[in-house]
Amino acid sequence: MSAQGTDGDTDAGAALPKTPRDYLPLLLPVALALAALPFVPSTSTWVTLTIAGLAMGMMIFVMASGLTLIFGLMDVLNFGHGAFIAIGAYMATLVLIPLAAWMQADSVWLNLAAVVPAVLFAMAVTGALGLAFERIVIMPVYGQHLKQILITMGGMIVAEQMLYAFFGPQQIPLPLPTSLRGSFQFGEAAIEKYRVVCVLVGLAVFLAMLAILNRSKIGLLIRAGVENTEMVEALGYRITRLFVGVFMAGSALAGLGGVMWALYREQVNAAMGGELLVLVFIVVIIGGLGSVTGCFIGALLVALATNYAGFLVPKLALVTDILLMVAVLLWRPRGLYPVTSR
Repeated sequence: MSAQGTDGDTDAGAALPKTPRDYLPLLLPVALALAALPFVPSTSTWVTLTIAGLAMGMMIFVMASGLTLIFGLMDVLNFGHGAFIAIGAYMATLVLIPLAAWMQADSVWLNLAAVVPAVLFAMAVTGALGLAFERIVIMPVYGQHLKQILITMGGMIVAEQMLYAFFGPQQIPLPLPTSLRGSFQFGEAAIEKYRVVCVLVGLAVFLAMLAILNRSKIGLLIRAGVENTEMVEALGYRITRLFVGVFMAGSALAGLGGVMWALYREQVNAAMGGELLVLVFIVVIIGGLGSVTGCFIGALLVALATNYAGFLVPKLALVTDILLMVAVLLWRPRGLYPVTSR
C-alpha cells in the first residue's frame, strides 16, 4: 500500500502542469533599441535618446501600473484615471511653491526636504480621492461597462473643470530642484540627472509591485482575484475590500506619476491628465490586462519608439504609439502578458 501511495503521489505530482516561461516580450525593448542604432547618426545620440526613452517609459509605467490592476482585477473601465494624474501634480505644487527657496537651494538635503513631502502629500490626497471615487462613482456601476465609460469620463471632466476653477487656466511653472538640474557626461553622451532619477524611481515601483504581488498574501489574493473572483469570495475573503485597496493604490500611483511628469515638463496644467489618458490606456492594452510586467514592457516600448521616431521621422512620432499597439495586437491579440481572459 505504501508503494501504491508513493506511486499515486508521484503520479499526482507528475500531473501538475508546468507553466512555460515566456521571455520573448522581455527582449522587445532591447531589440527595438538595437534596431534603432544603425539609423541614429552617432552612438552618443543613441545613448541619450535611449536613456530619455527609458525615463519617459518609467513615468508612463508609474501612471499606468495602477490602472492595469484596476482594469484587470475589477473589470472597471476607469476613464477618470487621468484626473488623479493632474490632481497629484497640483497637490505637489501646493507644497513646492511655498518651499521654492528650498527647491532653489544648492543643497541636496533641502531639495529632498521639499520634494519628498510634496510627493507623499500628492499620493495621500489622490489615494483618499480614489477611495471616495470608488465608493461613490464606481461601485454602483460594477459590471456595466457602458455606464462605467460614461460616468468615469464625466468624473474626469468635472475634476478638470474644478482644477480650472481653483487654480485658473494658466500653466503653473514647476521648476526642477537645483540638485536635479544639469546632466551627467559619459563621453560625448549627456544624460540628464532627472531622467536618471525617473529610471530609478520607476524601477523601484516595478520591483516593489512584483514583490507584493508574488511574495505576499495580499498579492496572492490580487492575482487570484484577477483569475477567479468567485473562488476568492468562496474562500471567505471579502473581495470588495481588496477592490478598494487596489483602487486607492492605483490612484496614489497615478498621483506619483503626475508629480514626476509635472517636474519633467516643469509646468502643471489641468488638461495634462486628459492628454496622458490615451497613452496610459495604450500601454495597458499592449501589456495585457492585469499584468504589471506587461505594463512595464509596454511603457518602455511606447516611450522608446516615440523617442526614436521623434528624432528620425518627427511626423511619424504623432502616431507611433497607435502603430505599435496595432502591431502588438496583431501578434498577440490579448497583449504581451495577459492575466485575465476578459
